Parts: sequence; C-alpha cells; structure tokens
Amino acid sequence: MPIKIPNDLPARETLENENIFIMTEYRALHQDIRPLKIAILNLMPTKIATETQLLRCLANTPLQIEIDLIQTSTYDSKNTSQSHLESFYKTFENIKDNTYDGMIITGAPVENMDFENVDYWGELCEIMEWTKTHVHSTYHICWAAQAGLYYHYGINKRPLNKKKFGVFCHTVTNPKVRLFRGFDSEFFAPHSRHTEIRTEDVEANDKLRVLSTSAEAGLFAVGDKEGHQFFIMGHSEYDPETLANEYFRDKNAGLEIEVPVNYFRNDDPTLSPVNRWRAHGQLMFTNWLNYYVYQTTPFDITSIRK
Repeated sequence: MPIKIPNDLPARETLENENIFIMTEYRALHQDIRPLKIAILNLMPTKIATETQLLRCLANTPLQIEIDLIQTSTYDSKNTSQSHLESFYKTFENIKDNTYDGMIITGAPVENMDFENVDYWGELCEIMEWTKTHVHSTYHICWAAQAGLYYHYGINKRPLNKKKFGVFCHTVTNPKVRLFRGFDSEFFAPHSRHTEIRTEDVEANDKLRVLSTSAEAGLFAVGDKEGHQFFIMGHSEYDPETLANEYFRDKNAGLEIEVPVNYFRNDDPTLSPVNRWRAHGQLMFTNWLNYYVYQTTPFDITSIRK
C-alpha cells in the first residue's frame, strides 16, 4: 500500500517520477482501511527536500500511511515559502489533541548551540513531553536524536575536534534487534555533524540500548527498551547529492570544509557521489514502521500510550 499525501504537495511529482508508490487524498478517501498516522516535525531549513527524502523512505511498505507535516510556531523558516508552509504544515497547537502511531523529528543546523539557546527549545521540549502520551513510537534524527537524549535522559552532546562528514561503515550490536532485521553484517550511512553522543554515556543508562555503532563515526543508533523511542545519529534518508550540495555550498562560501569521507568516487569531488546507503536506509525505516509502529500500535488510535 502507498503513502497518502496532499494532492499538490511538491514531493508528489518527484516521487512519482521515481516510481515511488504514493496515493493522493482523493483516492485514499475511497479505501476502507485504518491507515497509520505519522507526524513529521520538520526542523530542517530545506523543508521541501527533507519532506521528499522522508516520504521516499516511508513509502516502500505494504501499509497505508497518513502524514501530518508539523512546523514550530516559535521560529519562522527563512528558506521555505510562506505559501508552502500555510498549505501543507500544521503547528503543535493544531495537532496537540491528536494521537499518532508514529512521529519523526528531524535534525536541525543548530548543533553548535547549547540546547537551551535554540529559539524553539521550549516548544520542542513541550512536543517531546507530549510524545510520551500521544505517540506510539518516535524516531529522532541527528540533532533531534541528541536533543531527545538530552531532554528525556539527561545525556548531553559533546563537541568533536572536527566535523564528522561523509559516509561511514557501521555494525549492528545485537543482530536480533528488529530495527536492523535483514541487514548485512556491515552497512553504510551518511553523517554530517560537529557534535556527538558518546557510547559510554548511553551504556550508563539502564533504560537505553546501544543498537549500532561505527569504528569511525561512533554511536549510530540508540533505542529505549520498549521500542517507543529511537535516536539515529546519521542521515540514512539523505539523497545521493545532499552531502555534495553541503560541501560545495561551504567551499564556495570560503568556509573550511573537508571532502566528505568515502562519498565521491575515489574521494575526488570532481566525480559523482556513490550511494552506498539507500537500501539499508530504506530497510531501517520500513522495519521501524512494521515492527515498532504497525505491529504494536493499538487499533483504537485514541488509546495510544494510555
């Protein structure tokens, strides 16, 4: 079954051209199925690109999914048109009485700031607290993973000596973890960050499990023991060109930036990137939807986490 999206969402044309199975609102109304309700709190400045990346990852599943796109009300996006936000986005005030089978909270380019200095930190804390009673399983990405571990468990991020930038090899710490069911013994995922959560800090908390690490990139995936919260440090949802766009943007602006590791063919930025992560990234999102959302969420969505 496909993912249900608004009829005129810009991501629709991109996904249809890629032969991604989607369904417009009109067609979905004629199906008598209880779809999964997924909220996406999009904190990225490039909102349309992030929407497309995440919808692509969610669409390859036999489940019908309804999406609510959420933005913060305490910070105005400067990189996305107001008409797009008004057409497709809701605020927390609009959805706080809803319940959701799953929620994704994206990263944000604010990792060098203390959490409390981020403009929308108070609102984000309110939303993360709300997920405990209104969302069955929440999937945090990159900065949101660090923010979630800090808010829920008091684990703080630490600065890196230099930016972790590139595509790195990872291993699964426990092959029986369903989030990584069907994975090879090694898999790749992109990282783009200046800070980290240390493995030993997570291991010291008996409510959390380390799920995947990298010898080069460090901690990759953390989960609580109930499957209600996942914290992913990398960007398995990224397009093939995302790191290249970031690299050339900073290089052209005269900023100090190294060539992303293990990304361009032969590590030569004049050559095309090599996508080593899409299959495993897709499988990780599908496993989350299947094993931690669909298989365990109550049919009566209003009874979630109660």
